[in-house]
Amino acid sequence: MEPTLLALDTATETMALALIVPGGVQTRLMPGGAAASAQLIPAVLSLLADADVEMRQLDAIAFGQGPGAFTGLRTACAVAQGLAFGIDRPVLAIDSLLLVADDAQAQQPLADDAALLHWVAMDARMDEVYAAAYGRRAAVWQRQVAPALYTLPALAERWRLQPPVRVAGSAISAFGARLPFGSAQAFAREHDRAAALARLAREAWSQRAQLDPAQALPLYLRDKVALTTAERAAQKAAAA
Repeated sequence: MEPTLLALDTATETMALALIVPGGVQTRLMPGGAAASAQLIPAVLSLLADADVEMRQLDAIAFGQGPGAFTGLRTACAVAQGLAFGIDRPVLAIDSLLLVADDAQAQQPLADDAALLHWVAMDARMDEVYAAAYGRRAAVWQRQVAPALYTLPALAERWRLQPPVRVAGSAISAFGARLPFGSAQAFAREHDRAAALARLAREAWSQRAQLDPAQALPLYLRDKVALTTAERAAQKAAAA
């Protein structure tokens, strides 16, 4: 029997929602960022009402655990945890970088091969990048390189030693030639983050990745979230 799942992600400037029910999926993409904390719960209630699904009918709640924007990760985690506790259901933690890889795969599918590196590189501000690499086997994603925070030179060196087959994510546009990726296919823009969220939520359920709501924790890769004025000036001088 297919599950009924609610999935939400606010790790980026786009808020993605998905409701998976037996026989269908409903998704929504909305502006996120600073607005996500105020808009997420009303958007969830609206999505459920439009589908005529009650909260207690859900089998689990999936959430984008990061890495990503600090406030966005806390918002998705807190909402998923609160809703799951309220209806005594498990949560499913979704890798927010994998959403980008899955979206690129949907845009232009590659044959399954766990050795093919699907790299995701997201602008983390302060001239740094959140990045990870994935492969696919039997239509299931496998993490090859865990999400980490890289400087531009460090990631470029990593790619030199282990070239990607494709690179997806906002860092492509943010950094341009400063982040060389050789002959890899580039996907600078996501097509449908909410659809990718729905696919990964369903995959997580099928892989029995349910967690107790108390284990709904965001994935933070950076303790420091802003540069001082002096650090910004030094960074600009170094770049010049």
